Amino acid sequence: MSFLPTFLSWQSAALAAAIAVPALLLLYFLKLRRKQHDIASTFLWKKSVQDLQVNSPFQRLRRNLLLLLQALVLLAILLAYARPVSFQTIKPGAMNIILIDRSGSMQARDVDDASRLDEARQKAREIIDAMPRDARAAIIAFDASAEVVQSFSTDRAMLRRAVDSITPTDGPTRLQTALQLADAAMAIDPAQLRAGTQAADIYILSDGRVRDADSLSTFGTVRYIPIGNPQTPNLAIVALSARRNYESPTDVQIFARLANFGPDPVRADVVLSISPIDPASPGVDQFVTQQVRQTAQILPARWTEDQRREAEKNGITARDSVEFRVELTTAAVIRIEHKISSGTSANASNITDALPIDDVAHVVVPPPKPLSIALVTEGNYFLERAVSALGAADLKILTPDQYLKDVPTVHDVIFFDRIRPTQLPEAGAFVYFGSLPPGTPITQTTDVQSQLPLFHTDETVLDWKRDHPLLRGLNIGRLFIAESMRLNLPPEAEIIIEGRQGPLAALYRAERRTHLVVGFDLLQSNWPLRETFPYFLFNTLQFLATSSELNLRESFQPGDAPRLPRSAVSRITPAPESITLVGPEGPTRIRIDAPGTAQTGAADIVLPVFRRVGLYRTDPEIPSYERLAVNLLDENESDILPSNTPPGSVGTMIAASGEEQKQRQEWWWWLIAVGALPLLMIEWWIYTRRLHA
Repeated sequence: MSFLPTFLSWQSAALAAAIAVPALLLLYFLKLRRKQHDIASTFLWKKSVQDLQVNSPFQRLRRNLLLLLQALVLLAILLAYARPVSFQTIKPGAMNIILIDRSGSMQARDVDDASRLDEARQKAREIIDAMPRDARAAIIAFDASAEVVQSFSTDRAMLRRAVDSITPTDGPTRLQTALQLADAAMAIDPAQLRAGTQAADIYILSDGRVRDADSLSTFGTVRYIPIGNPQTPNLAIVALSARRNYESPTDVQIFARLANFGPDPVRADVVLSISPIDPASPGVDQFVTQQVRQTAQILPARWTEDQRREAEKNGITARDSVEFRVELTTAAVIRIEHKISSGTSANASNITDALPIDDVAHVVVPPPKPLSIALVTEGNYFLERAVSALGAADLKILTPDQYLKDVPTVHDVIFFDRIRPTQLPEAGAFVYFGSLPPGTPITQTTDVQSQLPLFHTDETVLDWKRDHPLLRGLNIGRLFIAESMRLNLPPEAEIIIEGRQGPLAALYRAERRTHLVVGFDLLQSNWPLRETFPYFLFNTLQFLATSSELNLRESFQPGDAPRLPRSAVSRITPAPESITLVGPEGPTRIRIDAPGTAQTGAADIVLPVFRRVGLYRTDPEIPSYERLAVNLLDENESDILPSNTPPGSVGTMIAASGEEQKQRQEWWWWLIAVGALPLLMIEWWIYTRRLHA
């Protein structure tokens, strides 16, 4: 161990010394109040002269043991306040477990075009080379999950090959599973640990950005080796959303937010590109850059509020989000990409981006669907004529018995006229006139004694949501209802028409279903005879048919394992025996058991875990799953600033110095325990002895 003391707070200690040392010396220069005494003999004059010398304000310090002890106590306290530290070389023990982070942030390139994972592998090889003879080690790689790459072995060549075999993923960082594997590899009983059994040394090679820091624990001795340069710049897309416009379903709005995890402000261009999905050319994505480009000015996320205010005074206007609007009438994939144009600091020309996996994000836009409608009724001339006039691509008018046989069929919107169905499809939009949806908290008030449903009579409209897409531009104030149900609605239901005696119509969403409940029979009202009724049906059809696609296709994150509903696979003719998932890592074949029996309600098909960001496609193309977008969109993973403390404060941090791993040792508590306290006790003992002498 080389003791080269470094003082972490020497400025504060110097300031304290400038105040405390003079104060201590002044205690010995203060004048004493002298009293008048009658002197009977001249031999006491010598003592009086000594008193005059003691009370002189300026004199040399005379020998005083108490002053010396107090000065030493003060010196020990000041040195402890300066926080002296030293760094000692850490040597691996007889049993070592090396945990290597392979998550997305470890792909950041700090210096010499080498990634953090390359640096972590190099540090792991140094630990292996420094192990004592006959020592053994195990290698564990982790990201969102963890795996044992090499179990305990004394073969150093095998351990090095295991380290070199670790490849990066784009997944998030979680450490607890890796620590659990380390505990399992040690195979140590906690009772034996309490009896004094030595546990393994666990080395964590990571940038420390873990999601589960609050739940970390292990029996081993953890040594955290931070990987990465804190000055490495990175600009990331951390949020992306897209949705269709209520009023115009072909109008798509895209919102993206960026974050700057580097040390300097950055100006970047955000570019939108579109690749139409051509059914005639499956699997071919050719992105065409639109003339849509916006500039964002992003301040560092690590800046304080004072730094941000100072930047605003200097004319830097922060803008970290962009919004695009495009019109799409066909299916397409939208790509958002940022390109750093410049910075605003002195080293702006050197600003780069160290982590490429968060520079691009995709969103899949499905095509406008040809509407399929089903009307379940026992006979309603007005409703049948109004629904038929909507011009749907597919319209079925069913009796209740026919509907029970038609339930598995997929419809965009199903109207129920005075019919309460006993079962519904797994997903869809449903409109009820004079009936209630099954399996929901929406109920009708009943009489306490007779248990018969209660109705409002002679009901009129009190108010309605004029800005709601269902009722925009409509005046339904002259609607008259002879009889309406007394609805009991859950708090999350949205009332769109309010009667004078209670709610008349409400919108309720539950999981993948959207319910529009109109609490009265159309034939018990004058609405079918008014001009607002067909407009209401048209708005309803447009709203409900696209509401499930307003947020467009769901995007996934690395580490996700999505499921394909068998109902979607069953639409392919002939039914496939297998599905191939094609992505950045190449094709992966998924076997489908019993291909001819894909039915609604059967077990879903689980796809392999996504390890890399990018676009995936299914072959053959599964309806609604032709393209799957996998984006990072993870602020924790994009924040590549290495943590200067062990994850979850478990273990100690080891700083890299040259080719040796060194552990920081703080000595302030030794100065207090071994220096200041014993000297203070000695000073007190001498003082009390003199006082009673």
